[in-house]
Amino acid sequence: MTETPENTPETMATTAQDAPVPPAKNKKERKEDSFPVFVIKLVLIVAFFRSFVFSPFNIPSESMLPRLENGDYLLAAKWPYGFSSYSLPFSLPLLPSRIFAGQPQRGDVVIFKAPPGNDVDYIKRVIGLPGDTVQMIGGQLHLNGVPVPKVKIADFVIRQSSNTTCVAPEFEAVEPNGIQSCHYPQYRETLPGGKTYNVLDLGYRPQDDTPPVVVPAGHVFLMGDNRDNSMDSRFPAVEGGGIGLVPQDNLIGRATIVMWSTDGSANWFLPWTWFTALRANRIGGTF
Repeated sequence: MTETPENTPETMATTAQDAPVPPAKNKKERKEDSFPVFVIKLVLIVAFFRSFVFSPFNIPSESMLPRLENGDYLLAAKWPYGFSSYSLPFSLPLLPSRIFAGQPQRGDVVIFKAPPGNDVDYIKRVIGLPGDTVQMIGGQLHLNGVPVPKVKIADFVIRQSSNTTCVAPEFEAVEPNGIQSCHYPQYRETLPGGKTYNVLDLGYRPQDDTPPVVVPAGHVFLMGDNRDNSMDSRFPAVEGGGIGLVPQDNLIGRATIVMWSTDGSANWFLPWTWFTALRANRIGGTF
């Protein structure tokens, strides 16, 4: 006969100690973020990225032809010139002055708040820096009394489309394949330091001859590459017109890359037109 051990205090204690102990439950389990919290976080991330890293801009005019066409969408780097209230969404007045300020370079293509209202984004090329003397003589740019080299090259040809028409009938043309286009006289300019870019010269205009202007400290002299179709620093700052000498505090960013381009024929309700209107050859162009 097998003996059955008695339930003594010692054996009961051993049994109790050897029994598996269930894991303790966390009193506070992590709760998943609610949808409103997720949306708030997403908005903050996007706002930070647009304010301090990159921000998209679209080109609504032809003032920067031939480099930029109406309907181009580009990314602008926000950090090269520092940050101010104009860097923030809706120009929120959270920064009393520009921080981490950086000096632009001649030839940079910049996005800025246009004087005098400082509430509309413009895009132009930096021509004159503080201390420079800028003057146009007979349609040729002069910097510090020295003519900037300007060499005639092949005409700039652009296809007419929903958002692109010729500035005057004399520039209209029909290509051998029947496509209607615009042919504009084009030149290559080379700034001191070696920066080169193309400009358009459509013939004599009053802005082809200007008095010498000395760029004061903290400002820049900006011009459009489409020299005869650009309201820029050659004109006094007037709402909807010229911009005068632009304070560097108005700079928002430097153009970096074209990420999309459309000829204006797309219709939101006809998805296939999003692709037929695409100017794919322009995507990826840098500055």
